[in-house]
Amino acid sequence: MADDALLERFRAALPAMLADIEALVTCESPSVDHTALAASADAVTRIGIRLLGVAPERIVLDGCPHLRWRFGDGPARVLLLGHHDTVWPLGTLATHPFDVTDGVLRGPGCVDMVAGLVLGLYAVAALTDRSGVTILVTGDEELGSPSSRTLVEAEAAGCAGALVLEAAADGGALKTERKGVSRYRVEVTGLAAHAGLEPERGVNATVELAHQVLAVNALGDPDRGTTVTPTLVAAGTSTNTVPDAGGFAVDVRARNAAEQHRVDAAMRALTPVLPGARLTVTGGPNRPPLAAGASTELFAIAEVLAARLGLPPLRGAAVGGGSDGNFTAGVGTPTLDGLGAVGGGAHADHEHVLVAELPGRAALVAALTEHLRGRGGERPGDGDRPTPTEPPAGSGLRRA
Repeated sequence: MADDALLERFRAALPAMLADIEALVTCESPSVDHTALAASADAVTRIGIRLLGVAPERIVLDGCPHLRWRFGDGPARVLLLGHHDTVWPLGTLATHPFDVTDGVLRGPGCVDMVAGLVLGLYAVAALTDRSGVTILVTGDEELGSPSSRTLVEAEAAGCAGALVLEAAADGGALKTERKGVSRYRVEVTGLAAHAGLEPERGVNATVELAHQVLAVNALGDPDRGTTVTPTLVAAGTSTNTVPDAGGFAVDVRARNAAEQHRVDAAMRALTPVLPGARLTVTGGPNRPPLAAGASTELFAIAEVLAARLGLPPLRGAAVGGGSDGNFTAGVGTPTLDGLGAVGGGAHADHEHVLVAELPGRAALVAALTEHLRGRGGERPGDGDRPTPTEPPAGSGLRRA
């Protein structure tokens, strides 16, 4: 099959893809609601069965449902990785309804990452031989993957590549580098006293927090791309009481493990400033960095395949946000991220997907998957065309 025929098939499938995206966007799936996640997993399962002809394995960890399709009896060669949870609470559809107007699709979770998940399923459905392909759809990525991290790492280990269906960076760029993520909680214990009668008898947790916030904020290093950001903070019980307790959260992003370790050591070395105050620091590194070297070869392959498909030249981007691609890179698996929808506004009111970009993204994912599945990750040469063949009946892809 010619590369342009592959792209045309996904263009013909676009109405079906949009219907499936709508089905998932309108099945709200906040990460913290296991009942909603169960319904979302059911919706993904229905779409997957129709496209792939087989039900996924449903893996429930700590009450959170994850889905896994494994094809073939041999070892996995390529992992397609996505998630079905979103950051939006139940009821968001009332103010952010699903909509497609003037080529722009909107709705909660559409770009992060419902559309990417759907185009990934369509990409695998286009492969006649899916042996060596694994699709993993997790349900707690937006929380930092507390139950699914081990599962993600196990599925990625030994693969020729992990293709992450997260949304593209600005302008459709693939995400070739992600910072590592660390999360901390700093808790202060002081001593309550009446703020008017005898404040000197108290140990003011708010003042201690102020000292610690400034100390933590100073740990960032812009020259190294390390950000250390105090975020949510709370202290005290009433306006006329010296606060006896408080705390704040800290978000850390670093390009390499050495910087993660430096900040971790500094966080654990924090000491109280006020006499009588006590300090507790919990947390630590959550996601390892996805270093640029983890994506170099896959990006080069993707560039060749995109050119053959007639797609615009690819660009790469380094981003601060983390994904499960950090975990796949962390176990040594070549990883290419940002292969999902082109759009913007993840986690924001203007979240959107550019509809016209969906067929090209699906074609690129299909070509990458077939190349990695059938050729073990070697770079395609002039005579090596990674071309998926006939899709299954009912996939929504028009046969040539």
